Amino acid sequence: MREKLQRVLIYRLGSLGDTLVAMPALHLIAQRFPNADRRLLTNVPVHAKAPPAAAILGSSGLVEAYFRYTVGTRSPGDLLRLWWQLLRWRPDVLIYLGAARGTRSARRDAAFFRFCGIRRQIGVPVTEAMQANQWIKSGGYFEPEAQRLVRNLAELGPIDLADPAVWDLHLSPAEHARAAEALTPAGTRPILAVGVGTKVQAKDWGQGNWQSLLRELAGRYGDHALVLLGAPEEAAASEFAAHPWRAHGPVLNLCGLLTPRESAAVLARARVLLGHDSGPMHLAAAVQTPCVAVFAARNKPRVWFPFGPQHRILYHRVSCWGCGLETCIVEQKRCLTSIAVDEVRDAVRSVLG
Repeated sequence: MREKLQRVLIYRLGSLGDTLVAMPALHLIAQRFPNADRRLLTNVPVHAKAPPAAAILGSSGLVEAYFRYTVGTRSPGDLLRLWWQLLRWRPDVLIYLGAARGTRSARRDAAFFRFCGIRRQIGVPVTEAMQANQWIKSGGYFEPEAQRLVRNLAELGPIDLADPAVWDLHLSPAEHARAAEALTPAGTRPILAVGVGTKVQAKDWGQGNWQSLLRELAGRYGDHALVLLGAPEEAAASEFAAHPWRAHGPVLNLCGLLTPRESAAVLARARVLLGHDSGPMHLAAAVQTPCVAVFAARNKPRVWFPFGPQHRILYHRVSCWGCGLETCIVEQKRCLTSIAVDEVRDAVRSVLG
C-alpha cells in the first residue's frame, strides 16, 4: 500500500558496499512512498577509497537529496547544525537502515531523531532480533545483510531479493555510453573484469596470488580483454597482478578513471568479476554479473556475500572466524592465505566454462 507523505528521511551510513546492499530496501521505500521527497542522511566519506552515497545512487531517483555528517562526531556545533537542518525540514517519517551497532546505540539514535521532531520511526533495531543476522537453519547460513534490512522494514510490505529489479541502479544512457567508450580498445573481445584492491588489510589476498591466478587463466581465456577496476590508488597493484595477461590479450587499466556508476556499466558487459569482498564486487552483483570473490573470514559467512546463486565465493571458516579485524597480525590472515590459487582458478572455470 502506498502512503501519501511529503518528506521521508532515510538513515544509512557507509560507503560503496554498504549503499549497494541497501538497494532492495531503497527500492521498497520508493515503492511505498513514490511521491514523497526522499532524502538520505549519510556520512562524509571516511576513506579516500570510499565514494559518497550520492556517487553511487546518482540519478537513480531513489533519493532526491542528502544530509551529511561526520561519523562519531562529538562536536556540539556539528550536532546542533544537523539537528537544526532536520528540524527545519520536518520529516514525516524516519526509515532506519543503520548497521547493527547494538541496541543501546539504536535507542540513542531514536532519541536524537525524536528530538528532531520525527515521531514516526520505522526499522530502528531496538531488539536483539533486529540487530542480528539470523541463522537460516534450513540453508545452513547466516541471513544476508540486505535481507536483515528489509526484514526490519516488514511494515512497509514484502520485497523479493531474488528479483533483479530491486538491485537496479537505473544507470543512465550517458553512463552506458561512457562505459562503451572506455571499453573501445577491447573491440569485440569478451570482458573479464578484475578488482584486486581493498581498503582493509585483513581482506587482501595479496598481489602475488592475483598475479599467479591471472597467469594460469591467461592461457585458457587469453582471448578475453582484461579490465581492471578500482580506486586511483589501486592502479599500480592492479597493473602488477595483470602483467602476465599482456602476453595474451589486451589489458585496460580503468582504476580511477570512471565513476562508480560508470564502473557498474562496464561490469554489466563483463562475463565475470574476480576480486575481494569490495566495492567492485557489490557493483557487479547489482548489475547481475557473476562474481568469483575471495573472502576473509572476518565476517560471518554469507552476511556480505553478493546476493544470488550465480556467484562463487571462496571462504574458509577457520577457528578465528567472525573476528571483525581490519588488520590481522597474530593469525597472519590464515583464513585468506589458506585459499589456494587452484581453488580460485577452478571457481572461475565453473563460471566461464
